[in-house]
Amino acid sequence: MKQKRDNYAEIIFDAISENEAFARIIVAGFIMPLDPTIDQLNELKTIVSEAVTNCIIHGYENRGGKIKLTLESYHNEVTITVVDYGKGIEDLNRAKELFYTSKPEEERSGMGLTIMEIFSDEFHIHSKMGEGTIIKIKKNLDYTKEKYA
Repeated sequence: MKQKRDNYAEIIFDAISENEAFARIIVAGFIMPLDPTIDQLNELKTIVSEAVTNCIIHGYENRGGKIKLTLESYHNEVTITVVDYGKGIEDLNRAKELFYTSKPEEERSGMGLTIMEIFSDEFHIHSKMGEGTIIKIKKNLDYTKEKYA
C-alpha cells in the first residue's frame, strides 16, 4: 500500500543559470518544516543545484528549455525529482564515473552525479536519448546527535 504523503510541490521553470539559486530556495523552504540539520539542508540544496546545473549545461547545452522540480515529503523523508526534456545521456555508466565530464573544455569537474549520490539515501537516474533525464533522490531527515556530532 502506498503511503500518503504529507506535502507535495511541483514547479516548472526555465533552464537558465539564474534559476539554479531559485531551485535551491524552493527546496530549502519546502524542507524547513521537517526541521533538517544544517548539514542535511546544505546537502539537499547541493543535490538540487547539481541536478539543475546538469539540466542547463548538459541536457539543454545552454540553449534553454524547461526543468520540472517535484518535491514530496512523508514523515521525515523527502523525495526530490528533477526532470529535463533535453538531449539525454548517451552513456549513463560512463557519466556516473568519478571525474568524467562531457564538457572538459568548460572546466567541468565531472563530480555532479557522484555528489548527488553521496548526499542521497537513495539515488536513481534514468535517461533516454532525445527525450531527457530524470534524477530522483530520497533523503531521510531523521537524525541522531551521534551521526551529526
